[in-house]
Amino acid sequence: MHPLARQLAAITGAGNVLTKTEDLIPYGFDGTAALKGGAGVVVFPQDTEQVAACVKLAAAEGIPIVTRGSGTGLSGGSVPSPDAIVLCTVNMDRILGVDPKNLTLRAQPGAITQKIDEAAAAHGLFYPPDPGSMKISTIGGNVAENSGGLRGLKYGVTRDYVMGLEVVLPSGEIVRLGNACVKDVAGYSLKDLFIGSEGTLGIITEVLLKLLPRPAARRTMLATYGRMEDAAETVSAIIAEKIIPCTLEFLDRMTIRCVEDYAKIGLPLDCEALLLMETDGHPAAVEDEAAQMAAIARSHGAREVVTAKDEAESLKLASARRSAFSALARVRPTTILEDVTVPRSHLAEMVAFISATAAEHQLICGTFGHMGDGNLHPTFLTDERDPDEMHRVHLALDAIVRKTLSLGGTITGEHGVGLAKKPWLRQQVGDNSIDLMRLIKRSLDPGSLLNPGKIFD
Repeated sequence: MHPLARQLAAITGAGNVLTKTEDLIPYGFDGTAALKGGAGVVVFPQDTEQVAACVKLAAAEGIPIVTRGSGTGLSGGSVPSPDAIVLCTVNMDRILGVDPKNLTLRAQPGAITQKIDEAAAAHGLFYPPDPGSMKISTIGGNVAENSGGLRGLKYGVTRDYVMGLEVVLPSGEIVRLGNACVKDVAGYSLKDLFIGSEGTLGIITEVLLKLLPRPAARRTMLATYGRMEDAAETVSAIIAEKIIPCTLEFLDRMTIRCVEDYAKIGLPLDCEALLLMETDGHPAAVEDEAAQMAAIARSHGAREVVTAKDEAESLKLASARRSAFSALARVRPTTILEDVTVPRSHLAEMVAFISATAAEHQLICGTFGHMGDGNLHPTFLTDERDPDEMHRVHLALDAIVRKTLSLGGTITGEHGVGLAKKPWLRQQVGDNSIDLMRLIKRSLDPGSLLNPGKIFD
């Protein structure tokens, strides 16, 4: 039994501490393939005060703490270091209130992302960030990773909707940052320091989110192409016409085949690319933008443009993109979902490079992602039990990341650095930026107790 188990149980209750080996196994990994750790003990606090007490106890003993929500992360951010305390926030799952007058929502970190949007919808409001895991991911994890989603092109990412945070520092002290004011420039914007910090600087225990009025109308379309270049040029042309859709997503040939085999949507299997286009807003504006996008798609080589007739058909078309990861994951035992972003003007070049790199290393790879903002998800279908194949995957990923950086891109658009992207961070940001990050980490967490080894060593 972990030496702190009894003391943790005294804080949270005996039923909220796990120590048996078989119970700890699911908390030794997250959604990232081939990355595993070993938790010493798992604790489920019920409120901020319990979190603070757990942190103070760990700090006194010099034992690291790794915070975890639903474990859907794709960068190894919640993979525990050996014998660490895993502090799981899933029981802190209450939506504390919706304020329609100020367009805000307050929630605990374990609240499910989709539940937050549903709570907003009950008041005619809208929480835009929609990561692919929104049905199960927690808002605390979304904030810690600064998650994106399919609507990121028009609405931005999690950071754009965080107005305030309650955070437990590595010392166990509780700080409250930001507020419900639309404008506030008093001092440093400290809440932004913790958004995207991947649990390395503090533990988020409450969030205050900005909401928007729910769009009155939405139109969904699916365009198919014989060439990936035509799909990419369609995206550029749509943006050039000053149309900002809420969604511009794509699937390549491999992904289309897997999705159709999985979901039986009726997708054509002889096309090279599929583009999901959605516009939302005032009904008149939606009709106008939808007509313009359909025309642009056809003028740039779309073989067919299908427009959803109603909400049910809209959901069916959108499921082609939302089921991509699940569909690909059925093909081989291990699915390695990557995350790189390039300027939109290099999309077609980057997709072609990914395909050529996979072929060079004799790997199966499907690519999908957020074409509207240049965020690509090359997805390697492999078997982690095969060391030679995994070595080839690493070589391919290294080539893809290097190509991404050469095009002015970033090693991660929405998944975070964690363990998975740590080897390449210095190549992107440089030595001085790494030193600055380390200075911030040492200032807040001199003992390196919170999520050690993530982002940088």
